[in-house]
Amino acid sequence: MLVRAAAAAAASSPGLLRRLWRGGGSGAAACFPLGRALLDVRGAEAGVFLQGLLTNDVTPLVAGSGGGAALYAHALNVQGRCLYDLILYRLHKNPEEEPHILLECDSGVLDAIQKHLKLYKIRRKVNITPCLDLSLWAVVPGERAGDIASSLAKCADQALILTPDPRTEVMGWRLIAKKGANLSEIIPGSHIGNTEDYHRHRYKQGIPEGVKDLPPGVALPLESNLAYMNGISFTKGCYIGQELTARTYHMGVIRKRLLPVHFSTPLPKDSIPEGAEILTESGKSAGKFRAGGGELGIALLRLANINEPLCLNIAGDKVKLTASIPEWWPKPASK
Repeated sequence: MLVRAAAAAAASSPGLLRRLWRGGGSGAAACFPLGRALLDVRGAEAGVFLQGLLTNDVTPLVAGSGGGAALYAHALNVQGRCLYDLILYRLHKNPEEEPHILLECDSGVLDAIQKHLKLYKIRRKVNITPCLDLSLWAVVPGERAGDIASSLAKCADQALILTPDPRTEVMGWRLIAKKGANLSEIIPGSHIGNTEDYHRHRYKQGIPEGVKDLPPGVALPLESNLAYMNGISFTKGCYIGQELTARTYHMGVIRKRLLPVHFSTPLPKDSIPEGAEILTESGKSAGKFRAGGGELGIALLRLANINEPLCLNIAGDKVKLTASIPEWWPKPASK
């Protein structure tokens, strides 16, 4: 059911698969193994339970009405700061079945997420267990990726889910398969890519993922572009951390945002302090470095400073950097 739905989505957007990967070569689709974890959440009250914890509206996903088989959301603390970035996948085939959802999360905080969920579960009819028999992949089609949709009907026994990444189409597709599945059978002509290339692609597009990019209890959802990545609903009912998020949104003032940055020289590995300061030419703070690799990274920057010369101070050496606005961001309305 989910595989057929993904096929329909691909067929309805003929040019989608060829618009995704720019600068990644012109070959077939690259499949990147992700070190993220999956949690199985199922039970009669799974939808209601998740609805009260997450920033996005879970109801359409659980009901299978509109949208796709995946949903992006954050779990916040009571102060409205990000705890965990999640992608939810619907496994049940129709709304009459018992809700069955997979939660994709940073593997480094798997135990913390389970404790967080069980803290609020109370007596709800929900079972929460890690999925150790499944593997998670990012699929980024190349210029000659071929027709992924035509192969989906043949791979239902190996691919549990193959669906567009719910955050933005520049991130390609998400694939969940049984461990040991043959990727070349699921997506003919595909090859296994280097996960570092996947992260470089993320940084280039300014897409945060995991606790390094979104430090738990520190990152704010709107500064982290959650609204741009289809990860928040401003019309759903109450959820933990909603008050500050809603107030910030309705005030319409967001002075800092996560942005892709390009460094003048490749960064040294593992020698940049967490939250290292980014400075303007005059020495004023312009923001904080979050994560990166090589000459690419992601940083939380004051929007007022992004067109100025900036630098990152690393052990007394100043590394110049430039920030950019991603092309996939929504364009400001013309006046």
